[in-house]
Amino acid sequence: MSRLFLLFGLILLLTSCGGNDDMPGIFHKPPFSALTDSIRKDPTNADLYYRRGALLYQSNSINLAEEDLRKAWSLNPSEEYALSITTILQDRSTDSAIVFLQEANRKLPNSIALQVGLARGYQLKGKTAEAMAIADRILTQFPNQLDALLLRSELLKASNRNPEALATLEKAYAYAPFDAELTHTLAFEYAEAKNPKALSLADSLIAMDIRQEHAEPYYFKGVYYSNTGNTTEALRQFDRAIQQDYYFINAYVNKSIIYYEQKNYPGALKTLQLASTVAPTEATVYYWLGKTKEALGNKTEAQLDYQRAFGLDKTLTEAKEAAEKL
Repeated sequence: MSRLFLLFGLILLLTSCGGNDDMPGIFHKPPFSALTDSIRKDPTNADLYYRRGALLYQSNSINLAEEDLRKAWSLNPSEEYALSITTILQDRSTDSAIVFLQEANRKLPNSIALQVGLARGYQLKGKTAEAMAIADRILTQFPNQLDALLLRSELLKASNRNPEALATLEKAYAYAPFDAELTHTLAFEYAEAKNPKALSLADSLIAMDIRQEHAEPYYFKGVYYSNTGNTTEALRQFDRAIQQDYYFINAYVNKSIIYYEQKNYPGALKTLQLASTVAPTEATVYYWLGKTKEALGNKTEAQLDYQRAFGLDKTLTEAKEAAEKL
């Protein structure tokens, strides 16, 4: 057999194995193969890369998804592509997301979503001044921009400027009174501020809840009454919230805190034990179980609950400190 024939056979073998294609094998399998073929025919079509990148992301091929999304972005910088890339980078690190968003904002300076995204990145890094500057810049041009108003309210609250934070939230609500999440946030902040508007707003939510399915309004009323010292009514409202939604864990926790502060430790323990069966991975429940058991003198179990709380939520440093003390 001639060397030429052998060489030709080797070339055919490599070709059949994909040796002429630098693409990963996954690209040639459904559901990616159709898009891969389309990309081969139209390699400058950004939308094809974006669609394949979205599919790759859904299949947890994150690195390949990022490559396709960045290719789409390089071919046609758009807000949608940039936000998708940001989602991937944010999962990896806030710093890498910020770097990309800075570049994206230079290319698309009129995108409100990218400006808010960058501000959120700064917020996560504790760069409150930088985040506030972006929010204020947006609101100067668009006073009713909800994302910027909500961001500004959060930043003001983080800076202990609570009255300004609440006023900003009220302004946002005035622009979008039918936004359920915004309404709930405002009602909770009223309750935390001991503002009786919490009751009227909660009552309006209850009146609109024709099927009586939502627990949140009763919870907001419970928080208000708890903060204003009416613990009897607070407990009644928390019980009503639980009646509305058996899995509304915050109502259990707040109810147990009232019992704990009244030194009714058996009542707190019973409430928290029930909560732990409803939400077995809720760190706050185990933290208060630890406090309650410690108050009852059961330090061994209390330490285990503190440790479990910290294991479930590494930001709950008070649980770690409490376990170490025991």
